[in-house]
Amino acid sequence: MNEKSPPFSTIIFTVDGPIARITLNRPETLNAYNVAMRDELTEALSAVHDDPDLRVLVLAGAGRAFCAGADLTEFGTAPSPTAARALRFARDPWALLQTLPVPSIAALHGFTFGSGLEMALFCDLRVAADDVELAMPEVGWGLMPAAGGTQTLPRSCGLSRTLELTLTGRRIRADEAMRLGLVSQVVPVAELEVAVDRAADELVGLDPSAVRLARRAVREGLDLPLSEAIHFESRLAESLRAPRAELSA
Repeated sequence: MNEKSPPFSTIIFTVDGPIARITLNRPETLNAYNVAMRDELTEALSAVHDDPDLRVLVLAGAGRAFCAGADLTEFGTAPSPTAARALRFARDPWALLQTLPVPSIAALHGFTFGSGLEMALFCDLRVAADDVELAMPEVGWGLMPAAGGTQTLPRSCGLSRTLELTLTGRRIRADEAMRLGLVSQVVPVAELEVAVDRAADELVGLDPSAVRLARRAVREGLDLPLSEAIHFESRLAESLRAPRAELSA
């Protein structure tokens, strides 16, 4: 059964068995990310963190876009950089996305710019419709990415291409995004929901302990020297085998 959370003004949050879904829901602004959305995403993602029965999160956007970036009419009026930074870290959906205990899938279509792309880059899988356009336009506005994009983007497509995309703000379409490793799958726009549902069901069907530890090995091992990362992987694999060996004894 589909369980709905109390109503939010900028997102739709539902839980359907082991699958949580968050849909950005400001279609009149192409789902521009504003202060209310930040707060509501923080609340919804905290609920995902705290629910041991969930196995996957799907993140999508309503209307004609996934997310066209930050709503500069709000974030551009912060009282000071210090105050803005304090607010961001008090309510930080980016950190919650990064540390989710379950795998996440971003369903991308239409404009996926700035904060929208940064949000998607924190997800494990990014399934894109063939109408998607991705960009990091902040530098052209006299700003810079401030939700992890300068760190997550090079981990997906490398240093040189990250600098090019960040400094030029160039828009890239689905086929190039696929070549660069920014998305894991491209489907016709009419098939996006079906493709994402299929991917979510496949993740739900996997051993949750194996999923959790494999994600840890990839995410945490990436920042370790290779020899340490291999040792880390070995320890995680052994911890997964140990309980099963005890059960079969």
